[in-house]
Amino acid sequence: MTGFAGWSPGPRHELGDTHRAIEAVLIAATEPVEPRFLAELVELPVDDVVALCAELSEEYERHGHGFVLVRVAGGYRFQTHPELAQYVERFVLEGQHVRLSAPALETLAIVAYKQPISRAQVSAIRGVDVESTLTTLVARGYVTEVARDPGPGLAVLYGTTTLFLERLGLDSLASLPPLGDFVPDAEIVQALERGLRLSDDVTGEPAEPTDG
Repeated sequence: MTGFAGWSPGPRHELGDTHRAIEAVLIAATEPVEPRFLAELVELPVDDVVALCAELSEEYERHGHGFVLVRVAGGYRFQTHPELAQYVERFVLEGQHVRLSAPALETLAIVAYKQPISRAQVSAIRGVDVESTLTTLVARGYVTEVARDPGPGLAVLYGTTTLFLERLGLDSLASLPPLGDFVPDAEIVQALERGLRLSDDVTGEPAEPTDG
């Protein structure tokens, strides 16, 4: 296979043009680009592309740029530097985007850590009916239907999406912080596990109030 312009076999080769090609593709992309696809574009092994992206990321950090190259949702993308978040927030006018409510964030966290999970199970953990909240999360593209429970009722099972990983800047669900970092004691963990063991053939809604 013919190498990309600026690249030739051997232990010492110039990769300037390949760096620039990767930059150009990532700037043009609207979603994270998988290293496999980048490798096909520049005609290099995937491991070489991963190494090149790491070099670019280090270079941007070393020169103090206002953006960073990160790996999220299984691919690479440019995003603003975390240290400059206050300026980005000031730039984004209030009202241009709708923030998720506290109930929505709580529901999203449960789905993220316990997926695949049914609506009844999420409702049991939160103590409220989460139907409208789940509908909102699905509409926003953070949660989606991933399977059907094989048990009675064939309950829909929900999981998070690639967009969820993008928004959190995570490469995969394995990058989520340990749940223990946010749980104050073992009793709450046990309560969560008891809730997840509830039978999926419950067809009625929980008696507790719904999300406001």
